[in-house]
Formats: sequence, structure tokens, C-alpha cells
Amino acid sequence: MPEPAYVTIAGEFARLIRSGELRPGSRMPSLSEICERHEVSDIVARKAVELLQSQGLIRSVRRRGNFVVDRPNLVRVSPERQTETAETTFRHESDQRVEVDRHVAEVPASEELAEAFGISVSDPLTHTITRVLEGNRPVSISDTYQPVGISGVDSATDLEERLADRMPSSEHAEWLRSTPGELVKTVHQRFFEADGRLIMLSDISYPQGRYDAFLFRMPLRRGEPDAPEGRP
Repeated sequence: MPEPAYVTIAGEFARLIRSGELRPGSRMPSLSEICERHEVSDIVARKAVELLQSQGLIRSVRRRGNFVVDRPNLVRVSPERQTETAETTFRHESDQRVEVDRHVAEVPASEELAEAFGISVSDPLTHTITRVLEGNRPVSISDTYQPVGISGVDSATDLEERLADRMPSSEHAEWLRSTPGELVKTVHQRFFEADGRLIMLSDISYPQGRYDAFLFRMPLRRGEPDAPEGRP
């Protein structure tokens, strides 16, 4: 499903803000300017602006317009949680009862997954679906794929992760109880070994507003961990 136009527009402005191209304190284009530049309606432009505001990237000044905030909210998932179990992660984040349900099955690789892992279509992959409840509220669902015979990411040396506000798959939307057309926070992860081999691919969805959105790549160094850069 293609993402809505307002999500695409907001993503373009978010990248300009986080790259420093749109500096803190600078004035955002007006709604009419956004409409003209992107050839969209006033409603679409307004929703894009509202999404940027909800992400903590811009603020509204009455009768003056919207401005890039002085310190954009770049909270991100801290590195050490990537090698934690879901139980550990969510119990660190919550004082409520956490329930984790996993379903593991062997599935044939689709064309997309075969290309990602460098295998043949229909070759077997291990597919793990992980669903998390916090209290009685669904807070996470993930689809993880790994080559058969590989478990976990102990041999991984690099992680690439993209966080973004997107439309969820139907299965993820159903679990998170999101309404039709509602965005959720999505995370696409790829773990690599030193030779560049992909050993795990995950797609995770959280309720909208739980984490911020951006792309980063980091080495998964062994030994003494660096001090965490902040938790979501």
C-alpha cells in the first residue's frame, strides 16, 4: 500500500530538518506554499504539518506561522535494546504487566526475501511473529526472518535500522487495533555479519507516537558497551 501524500511530504521536511538544511528557528513554508510546491490540497498540506508537529520537529507561532524547533526531538531507540529479548525491553520501559507471544514457523522465501538474503525463491526461512501486550494494550508486533540454522544475532557486526511513520500491514493493524488510514511507528531492521551477509530481517510496528523516526547504521561492537545515548 503506497504511503499517503502527507506522510511523504512530512518525511521530506523531516529529513531537511534533521540534516540541518532547515536550521532551528527557520520558518517553514506556508500551507499555500506547500500546496503549490507539492501539488496537493490544503487538507493534505495541513496533515503533513500536523505530523511534523506531533514528531516534535516544528512549532506553531500564532499569526506568524510554523518554525523549526530549537532542539528537534531526535529521541531514538537505544543501541543496547537491539540485542535484548522483547520481554527485557518492554519490562525496562514499563511498570505494567508485559505479555509476549511468539509463533515460529518455517516458510518458503518470497522473491523479495530471497533477494534480500541472497538465496533462491522458495528456499526455507525461519519466520517468527512476536506480539506484545502491555497491561491489556497491544504495543508491538514484529515479523522476523532468518536463514534456517541461524538463531539470534550474536554473529552480527552491523545493524541498519529505519524508523518511520507508515501505514501498517493488515496483520499489524489488526493486532495494534489501529483504525483504517491510521499511521503507526514502523521499524525495519537488517543485521549483517562482517562479510556483509544478511542474517536477520525484522519489520516491527508500534502505536503512533511511541518512538521518533529516522535512519541510522551502527557497528555492533563486542566488549564494553558505550554509554547509552538515551532511551525512548
